[in-house]
Amino acid sequence: MTIQRFETGPRMSQAVVHGDTVYLAGVVANTAAGKSVTEQTKEVLSIIDSHLKKAGSDKSKLLTATIYLADMGTYAEMNAVWDGWVSAGNAPARATVEAKLAAPRYGVEIMVIAAR
Repeated sequence: MTIQRFETGPRMSQAVVHGDTVYLAGVVANTAAGKSVTEQTKEVLSIIDSHLKKAGSDKSKLLTATIYLADMGTYAEMNAVWDGWVSAGNAPARATVEAKLAAPRYGVEIMVIAAR
């Protein structure tokens, strides 16, 4: 079975496809970094949509999601955006944890696995 890698750098790939499964790296905001968790979550989910599309999938095929929040106090703020984005009837298995992220400007990081 072949393995496809998308946006590969020396340390990681943004997406890896093995068989009919798409694995995304953790996604953080670029232009919204340092802004509200609402703005960061919107950008992160847009980036996830883009990566899934390149890999031949979409959010209706999500299997799992792991959400990392720098502050669990922003859980409701992130969920308000997530709930409007997730495909109705196709919610993935999900975990949300508080974690120290790679830089203080990041308030949310999301990692997903999807079917193709």
